[in-house]
Formats: sequence, structure tokens, C-alpha cells
Amino acid sequence: MKIQNFKFFTLLALLFYVTVYAQDVSKLQPLDAELSTVQYPFSVHFKRIVNQQQKLKMAYMDVLPAKPNGKTIVLLHGKNFNGYYFEETAIRLQQEGFRVIMPDQIGFGKSSKPLQFQYSFQQLAENTKSILDSLKIDRFALLGHSMGGMLATKMAVMYPENIDKLVLVNPIGLEDYRDFSPYQNIDKLYTSELKNTYDSYRDYQLKYYYDGKWKPEYDKWLNLLAGWTIHQDFPITVWNAALTTDMIYTQPVVQDFEKITSPTLLIIGTRDRTAIGKNNAPKEIQPLMGQYQNLGKQTHQKIKGSKLVELENVGHSPHIEVFGRFIQPLLDFIK
Repeated sequence: MKIQNFKFFTLLALLFYVTVYAQDVSKLQPLDAELSTVQYPFSVHFKRIVNQQQKLKMAYMDVLPAKPNGKTIVLLHGKNFNGYYFEETAIRLQQEGFRVIMPDQIGFGKSSKPLQFQYSFQQLAENTKSILDSLKIDRFALLGHSMGGMLATKMAVMYPENIDKLVLVNPIGLEDYRDFSPYQNIDKLYTSELKNTYDSYRDYQLKYYYDGKWKPEYDKWLNLLAGWTIHQDFPITVWNAALTTDMIYTQPVVQDFEKITSPTLLIIGTRDRTAIGKNNAPKEIQPLMGQYQNLGKQTHQKIKGSKLVELENVGHSPHIEVFGRFIQPLLDFIK
């Protein structure tokens, strides 16, 4: 997709939002594609990488503890987030002596948003590993939430000799979405993403993450996503969002669970009903998708020797919704 086309789409998109949606922009600050005005809670570093004949930059936070315990943990964010939302988790892990690495994947957060990119979990895994190699980190624990759980699964299969322990927190991809929902091409996904507003993002999170109970502390994570909708860079951010949705749909990891050899912990909020493509599935099929109270148990059986911690009446983001209930089993496992 050419840059001039994006400029045209930008003008159309902004006009569309102003005239059609009653979005409360007073709650938002416009955010550019790389969140240049957003102050992350820890110093941000950039790894220069070359992917697919493109020079890109990948942002990451490297949090060093005052009293190191000699262990490192890597936190992989979900599709609607970036490394920032691990702030509270990272602070606690730092206090426990862990070095904490939090990358923003290409297409997310402060990292590059390419106009053309063939997304794959293998490519993202290689990029993440390149950061760790540059920091001379050979052994590490790995935690993935949501889409980050799919990436963590792929990394566990690709680099078993490097991963001490694996933690999957409400990962998506516990089922093959192609079994439920018809394929949507990238142009259709892009058109759908362009319709998002502050209200649509909030409604989605309210339904799937927080059981209809909104707390003021959730605003920070919502605004990091919704701030893009009122900036001229919005078309390029949602173009990358469409590409990553296509990756999630077309590259399932359910076949990889049986290949995992690292000690694994599953932390599952059982109220979660997140499923890619659910709105496009037949109405009678939709209630069968994203049944995490069942998916957690099924995945636990597939990963040999794994441990399952179910958090009853918790949604898609346990580390935000119920931090106290989330952090203790995590620490018990990785310590």
C-alpha cells in the first residue's frame, strides 16, 4: 500500500470519525504511530533490525533489579496492547530480583509500523531473540499474554534450550479459529479496523476483559489504543492491526502445544470469551468460541507436565483486573 494512499485514507478516516461518531475525544490525546509523546514507565531502548529488506526499529524496556537474583523474564504483550501494560508486573518482578525485558513487537507500541510486512510468529520470535542475543541473555523465563501467548508458544518450540520456564496468561489461539469462522481478507479486516473509535474499543474491553465493570485505572490502557483514532497516523496503525489479525487467524499454534518441553504454567481467567473472528462466525457457532473454562483444561492436557491455575470470574487480562490473584502463582512458579 503506497504512502499517498494512506494520506488519502487519513483524510477520509478523520472526516468519517468527526461526522459519524460521537466519540468523547476530550478524554484522549492524539497519539502518533510510534507513541512518541507517551512516556513509558521505564527507559526505552531501540534495536535496529532488518526484516524483509526494510530497516526497522524495535522498542523494548530493560528493567534491572537493585538486588539481582540472577534470573531474567521476558514479557510478551497482546494484540491490543504494548509493553507498557506490564508496568505493575514488572515493578513487582524487579522487587523480587528479576531482570525484566518488555519488547514492543513490530507493528505495536513504539516500534516501527511498516507499510508492507509479512507477519509471522516465527519472524516476531526471531526479532525478540535478537534483542536478547544483543543483551547476551542466554537463559530466560518467558511470559506471554493474549497474542503474546501465541508468540511465546512459538518461541518455546523454536528455542527450547533457552527457555527455563514458560507462562501463558489467557493466551488466544487455544483453538483453531478457522474451524469456526470464515476467512476475512486483509482489505476487509482493514476496513473493519478503520471503524474503531474510543467507544468501540472501550465496549470491547468492557465486555471481554472486565465483565461490564469499568475502573478508572483501566483508562490508561484504553487511551493508549484509542488515542491513535484521532491522529492522522491511524490508517497505518490499523493497517498493521489488520495484518496481525490475519497472522493470528492463518497461523494457529494449537499443534505446537504438544511440542513444548519447558516447564509451563497456564494462568487462565475462566470468564474470558475472547476469540478472533467471532463476529463473522455463524450465530449458532459464536457461543462455542472462546470458552476459556474449557480451553484452559484442554491445553493443560496437551502440554506435558504443565500446571494450570484457573482464576474464577476473571476475564482476559488477569494481570490488570486481579493483580494480587495473578502475581502470586506467577512468583511461586518462576522462583
